[in-house]
Amino acid sequence: MNRERIVIVFFFAFLALITYELYALLEPFLTPIAWAILLAFLVHPALTMLNRIVKNRTVCAGLLTIVIALGVILPAVWLSARMLHELQNLYREISTIPASGSFHGASEWIRRSPLGARGAALLERHGFNLEDEIHTIAVRAAKAMSDYVLAHGGTVASNIAGFVFHFAIALLTFFYLLRDGETYYEALRDLTPLHEEDKAAIFDTLRLTLSSVMRGLMLTALLDGVALGLGYFILGVPYWALLALASAAAGLLPLGGTALVWLPITLYLIFTSGWTSAILLASWAIVTVVVMDNLVKPVAMRHGTNLPTLVLFLGLAGGLEVYGPIGIFAGPAIVAVFTALLGVYRRTYVTESEAGSVAAPKQVNVGQRPKIQPRHG
Repeated sequence: MNRERIVIVFFFAFLALITYELYALLEPFLTPIAWAILLAFLVHPALTMLNRIVKNRTVCAGLLTIVIALGVILPAVWLSARMLHELQNLYREISTIPASGSFHGASEWIRRSPLGARGAALLERHGFNLEDEIHTIAVRAAKAMSDYVLAHGGTVASNIAGFVFHFAIALLTFFYLLRDGETYYEALRDLTPLHEEDKAAIFDTLRLTLSSVMRGLMLTALLDGVALGLGYFILGVPYWALLALASAAAGLLPLGGTALVWLPITLYLIFTSGWTSAILLASWAIVTVVVMDNLVKPVAMRHGTNLPTLVLFLGLAGGLEVYGPIGIFAGPAIVAVFTALLGVYRRTYVTESEAGSVAAPKQVNVGQRPKIQPRHG
């Protein structure tokens, strides 16, 4: 008996040690692996439909991996080059235009407000001209943006090998998850030492939660792109369709979001169309973000998870704080699995104990003779 206990203790201690070492090996790649898992989960319906046409599962997984790779690499390279080119052109144009003519409208708009009129008068008393100061600030801002992109572009170029390596790991993981993901899922389910009813509750909750979070993100990103694209089109922004697509893609990001697209466009409208168009776009974008983030997204994510809105919000916020961008999925998943485990505990230990106490037979005291009911007829 003692030998069996020693064997059991040694086995679980050795298992814990190897598990820790495995975590240490995979820790540098956990982020690309996690993104690959979420992307595979999202693309799985497309894989199922494609597999009805192409019967080979490996070919289907390879085709989808190639599509995802090209869909990430080509737009990223094109947008990066285009953004750098436009920022450099903007800096050159602002540097060459005269301050008195091109910024006269902006200075007049500032002078209309009481605070702006006082500030302009204060500058003039100290020998400064409002148009010249606006021109100087605009040039410095454009130069700062251009320098920022150039500096970080160099950082990306210097770390290009690491980026390509992590991206390759994500693609490789994505391919094998598409091809063999169902086998991994069933193996993990079989290893879980729970009753089938409890397994179904936990794994179904996790699946529904991830589906709900992804559905909410995709729906709000799509609506963000449509709403902002309509604003770009009405205000005459060039490449409005491409910028609408970029806004939808930025809406999937937990940090920055669509502001990464519409804020630079607002600055562009200030110098090309005036303050009125810029204020209209900024107001429309703010209203869109408020409606989508506070009304549409919580309702879309809550459907299927059965979690209260406050709990879902705390899961999202806590996940972002602890895990970074991947926490937008990890946070709600942890909360949902915890809720499922509470349900398993209630069903297994609370309900059964109550049922056992109700069904327990009444004990008869020793020495007490049972009453004999008289027989009739």
